[in-house]
Amino acid sequence: MKQGSRTALVVDAILRKISSRALQPGEKLPSIRGFASTMQVSPSTVVDAYDHLAAEGTIFAQRGAGFFVARSTQPFAVSEVGPQLDRSVDPFWVSRQSLDAAPDALKPGCGWLPADWMPNTAMRQALRNLGRSDDALLSDYGSTQGALNLRRLLARQFIDEGLNVGPDQVLLTPSGTQAIDLICRFLLRPGDTVLVDDPCYFNFQALLRAHRVELVCVPLTQSGPDIVLFEQALIQHKPSLYITNSALHNPTGGTLSPQVAHRVLNLATSHDLIIIEDDIFAAFEPSPSPRLVTMDGLDRVIRIGSFSKTLSASVRCGYITARADWIEALTDLQVATNFGGPSPVATELIYSVLSNGSYRKHMEALRNRLTKHRREVATRLTGLGITPWLMPRGGFYLWCSLPGQVNAADLAKAALVENIVLAPGNVFSVSQSMTSFMRFNVSQMSDPKVFEVLERGLEGR
Repeated sequence: MKQGSRTALVVDAILRKISSRALQPGEKLPSIRGFASTMQVSPSTVVDAYDHLAAEGTIFAQRGAGFFVARSTQPFAVSEVGPQLDRSVDPFWVSRQSLDAAPDALKPGCGWLPADWMPNTAMRQALRNLGRSDDALLSDYGSTQGALNLRRLLARQFIDEGLNVGPDQVLLTPSGTQAIDLICRFLLRPGDTVLVDDPCYFNFQALLRAHRVELVCVPLTQSGPDIVLFEQALIQHKPSLYITNSALHNPTGGTLSPQVAHRVLNLATSHDLIIIEDDIFAAFEPSPSPRLVTMDGLDRVIRIGSFSKTLSASVRCGYITARADWIEALTDLQVATNFGGPSPVATELIYSVLSNGSYRKHMEALRNRLTKHRREVATRLTGLGITPWLMPRGGFYLWCSLPGQVNAADLAKAALVENIVLAPGNVFSVSQSMTSFMRFNVSQMSDPKVFEVLERGLEGR
């Protein structure tokens, strides 16, 4: 069939309907005359297209009844409807597998809580209240720095932590990831060097590589980066930026010690290093641990965060806290790239829930629930020979070593066949030295099948 012909256009239109499941197997196709009118072609063109698809077995004709989608047809790639088993295990692997997983998939490798663990009652109440809001809130663009009420609330929280800032030093963004992206656009140029922990959150790597910078990694200890190797990296590679989680580090769950924090800041000052401190897991700590940003006072440390882990990943909003002059420049950059701040609907929902007294009680109950699950999951994993690197103070991650010579990527691929998404160690490692490690999300491990599949995978090594 000639590419671009009218018949080919009709064929492509039908194939798209089938591949998107707008037309299901066994379902009747539009009538010839009706589809001809829709496509603005002659009925004979539709007849030719239907005949072509019938010859390929995609559809079939039933005498006197019309054309129907064949029940055995599969005119789309398996990867469009199931796990991408042939995808390489890289920093995008866990994200793509988790986000695109089937509704019945088990996801102990994902980075969020189960939906029924979230404060949905408070969110529903906030949504009902939002329905009675002014038309402008439901219709207009967001202001350039984001909603003032939410910025004030965050600034008050930061003051309670010892970080003296006003709402003018808080910039709301459409997500935590976009907060990092804005800062990278502001501070980095292609070819610059950025320092990360090894291991580190895999999307740090993906985002930084999108900015075409060089990545240098420093091994992480249970109290923060290996400070001797950190200093060597600053001397040798002269990075302009360091990105880290100080509290409940992703993926390890570790916490920065005061001694390491002071040494990192002293070295940052000596080597003109700027630090992004991603504080997305702060609310999961039973009590605040040392923060680079509070010790530094926003001189060369930028704090970012979001609400996707505690409130909703569907209603996304992030924030940046930094020096006033940097916030001014970042605001202009946000206008250039997003034409304003995050959705007013999103920020009003988040403000409503955060300012509701039930949120504090929800988080307290959630921390207790996670403590129980961390202990239970750690015990079950240890029974399989899977050993937690440390027991975190809070949060939902366990960073574990696998027994023997088990390759985490191979185990993750085997689990994916059984509709289970795992997070193998090397997706978190710039040095690719975490072959035998895996990150587990304890909140996503209530189904016994997860442990059964892990046990079979380990036995088959």
